[in-house]
Amino acid sequence: LQYEYFNAVLINERDEEGNYLELGKEFILVPNDHFNNLPVNISLSDVQVPTNMYNKDPAIVNGVYWSESLNKVFVDNFDRDPSLIWQYFGSAKGFFRQYPGIKWEPDENGVIAFDCRNRKWYIQAATSPKDVVILVDVSGSMKGLRLTIAKQTVSSILDTLGDDDFFNIIAYNEELHYVEPCLNGTLVQADRANKEHFREHLDKLFAKGIGMLDIALNEAFNMLNEFNHTGQGSICSQAIMLITDGAVDTYDTIFAKYNWPDRKVNINHTVLLVAIFLNLFCLVYNLELCVFTGFFTQISTLADVQENVMEYLHVLSRPKVIDQEHDVVWTEAYIDSTLADDQGLVLMTTVAMPVFSKQNETRSKGILLGVVGTDVPVKELLKTIPKYKLGIHGYAFAITNNGYILTHPELRPLYEEGKKRRKPNYSSVDLSEVEWEDRDDVLRNAMVNRKTGKFSMEVKKTVDKGKRVLVMTNDYYYTDIKGTPFSLGVALSRGHGKYFFRGNVTVEEGLHDLEHPDVSLADEWSYCNTDLHPEHRQMTQLEAIKRYLTGKEPLLQCKYFVKYACDKELIQEVLFDAVVSAPIEAYWTSLALNKSENSDKGVEVAFLGTRTGLSRINLFVGPEQLTNQDFLTAEDKENIFNADHFPLWYRRAAEQIPGSFVYSIPFSTETANKSNVVTASTAIQLLDDRKSPVVAAVGIQMKLEFFQRKFWTASRQCASLDGRCAISCDDEAINCYLIDNNGFILVSEDYRQTGYFFGEVEGAVMNKLLTMGSFKRITLYDYQAMCRTNKESSDSAHSLLDPYNAFFAAVKWIMTELVLFLVEFNLCSWWHSDLTAKAQRLKQTLEPCDTEYPAFVSERTIKETTGNIACDDCFKSFVIQQIPSSNLFMVVVDNECFCDSVPPITMAPIEIRYILLFAKLSLLNYFVHNESLKCERLKSQKIRRRPESCHGFHPEENARECGGVSGLSAKPPLVLLPLLLTIFSR
Repeated sequence: LQYEYFNAVLINERDEEGNYLELGKEFILVPNDHFNNLPVNISLSDVQVPTNMYNKDPAIVNGVYWSESLNKVFVDNFDRDPSLIWQYFGSAKGFFRQYPGIKWEPDENGVIAFDCRNRKWYIQAATSPKDVVILVDVSGSMKGLRLTIAKQTVSSILDTLGDDDFFNIIAYNEELHYVEPCLNGTLVQADRANKEHFREHLDKLFAKGIGMLDIALNEAFNMLNEFNHTGQGSICSQAIMLITDGAVDTYDTIFAKYNWPDRKVNINHTVLLVAIFLNLFCLVYNLELCVFTGFFTQISTLADVQENVMEYLHVLSRPKVIDQEHDVVWTEAYIDSTLADDQGLVLMTTVAMPVFSKQNETRSKGILLGVVGTDVPVKELLKTIPKYKLGIHGYAFAITNNGYILTHPELRPLYEEGKKRRKPNYSSVDLSEVEWEDRDDVLRNAMVNRKTGKFSMEVKKTVDKGKRVLVMTNDYYYTDIKGTPFSLGVALSRGHGKYFFRGNVTVEEGLHDLEHPDVSLADEWSYCNTDLHPEHRQMTQLEAIKRYLTGKEPLLQCKYFVKYACDKELIQEVLFDAVVSAPIEAYWTSLALNKSENSDKGVEVAFLGTRTGLSRINLFVGPEQLTNQDFLTAEDKENIFNADHFPLWYRRAAEQIPGSFVYSIPFSTETANKSNVVTASTAIQLLDDRKSPVVAAVGIQMKLEFFQRKFWTASRQCASLDGRCAISCDDEAINCYLIDNNGFILVSEDYRQTGYFFGEVEGAVMNKLLTMGSFKRITLYDYQAMCRTNKESSDSAHSLLDPYNAFFAAVKWIMTELVLFLVEFNLCSWWHSDLTAKAQRLKQTLEPCDTEYPAFVSERTIKETTGNIACDDCFKSFVIQQIPSSNLFMVVVDNECFCDSVPPITMAPIEIRYILLFAKLSLLNYFVHNESLKCERLKSQKIRRRPESCHGFHPEENARECGGVSGLSAKPPLVLLPLLLTIFSR
């Protein structure tokens, strides 16, 4: 078939003479705001072919040709639902058709490693959940290159396993060697942590002895049988993956015992045996393995690994294809970096389903054509839950059938080290790691089991970069999301979100005040869904509301699929807030005009926010004169309304006593960049006999120097007759501090201490305050932390520094390779040896870890406290007094008595290593205990829910179609040769 298509890598590329490259003709690309202004073609799709495949291979060209009809489907879908983003088809042959068409750029090495067939959405849609035992031959004949290929093959197989799969790896020669000895006889979930753990242990495998495959097969069949009876695992497909360079028998007895067509391991299931051979001459005598359901292939080089491993997935897909089941699957959350917006990378989930021909001849063979899918931004799933109805601290979240977070305000998929990077385990953060107060997993397990109900508990929520904590009681409401494997939860904090304040104003009044230049709305809130029509995507929410209310935009009115275009209730409430809050603008203006009130321009910004996401901002200085340029802008996500939370100053003010102000210094992400401003805010609440929510918060931001000057002036004012203070902060015998309710210093005589935790500066005094109950310590946990660790990195070149090591290694290598050459006739292994001496050096890296750290909160009922601390040779006295109508405390400390023996109290996190240390344990006992704890962690499995769909076996499946050399027959000399070589290599 001669057919030209648009190759995504070659489009618009020209040769030296200016002519378009083959498969690279002109392809119109236009920036599109719906796709983050990426240049795309919304009329056509284009095709990506993996680098290791020939882009004019007849099978690929033929598949691209017949899949061309998907263009119309993709375009029609986008016309009907403009909120759609990427749509695509991944072919079983390897090509990837994507809409809208976009140009693909190679990485810095000139390679595009993407292969749609090893993506989770493809594997999950193509196959059913599976339990897999991987058998690796480590007999003497596997020495050198073959063992290297075997390890790479195992690693590639692990890449094809997902969170719904279970696995174990057994190496065999004369004996069985579990790669992880503590998991003898069982399988573990194929989550990322477990797969990485096994990959690390693969490096410890070495080849020697004779391969006794019969022992390994018996163990694998027994393990799958027993594991299935426990009710754990996938309870669906079962497979044994065999990686070897040959076998000496057909093992009919074993197959007859466990898996003959009439003697399945368990009802409705059979075991698939996938044999991966590492040399050609060993293939022919293994054809009898295909008498039962099985498949085999060969791998000769490392380059063959990826393509050959992928073949087994299409064998596993046969039952689903024969059943003609278009099972829809949803993946866990992942980051799509192509659609990164101003708020950061976008979390996605993919919905996909298999594609197959309905022709009888194709159906009977169970041939999978590919998988079709589309990406869904997670935030789209939450648009039906208006943030304003959840209250100040309320939020929505969703989890998968494995208990992993799909979306949650506390999910932190990125970490910062110079630039934003993805955490390695961001897609498998369990709900119990963010709602960690649920020690018994009551909430988690109910949601995993797709129940509908309510659960309540006291929670400790951190704010302000984890430095502060709010203690609240949350009511959780949860249910399942129909048609998906997800469950949805909503958390409402008691005291917020239950009662609403409503008022009515005319549209004319509301629009008049809404159009004030100092008014803005939360753009991440959905007052009107501007994604429903391409013409609306450039609109801000405020513009959409104006057009909706004035009737200037008919498409925003109630018409068929856009009937939910605008939230009438929310718009009515925001109009009311605009009218009620309008007088404050006049008040701010009068303050700005009265120069005596702010003559030194210490107060820079005044702001107000309401429960409907409306903000009013007034600048008392020019924008270029602001000390904190990011405050109340999109760059400062903590202090604006967004989809996850109310502004920080709003949330903290809501937890203060009505009528009091909360003061704080913003924490900088960089230690060297100390904050130079103070923020003060207070909540607005109706004080009458009726229960009323906090309806708004108002505040100011001022220069830190201005605030400190005001404090020192006030501290010198006394009520004595002569106007002088008996004792003053100017006295050298005392130190004066102003701290907030979390113990952070706002004012100190030493300016460098501003922003520090009080316990770091006055450890003895803080320790006494904790003992007396003026402050209390709250232990917090971070199960998404990143810790610095020292990792060994090998550098074989360092072995040259030791001439003795180099000499003996060379002699050992030569002798070994000579023997292997004689017995294996394998020239490739001449260049590969695992006996090279390597030197180790330490390298610092950031890795996921769990940490524990303290936070501190003042006791509101204690207004004033005095105390004395017994130090080494003196008594240190202090006084702490609460400043009325604020969250601040003045602390006066004796400066003449030093308590150096009392260490400072810090908030530094401590890594949790999950190792119990006992002083009397011997080193051996400690090691055994430590290994036991690691083993328990591997074996432990939280409650999960298996996917409902399963296609593990079909009686019409043709088990004879199991490899590419089925016309060959076994030759006795070829059967005996590997056996002899194996015996001699022992």
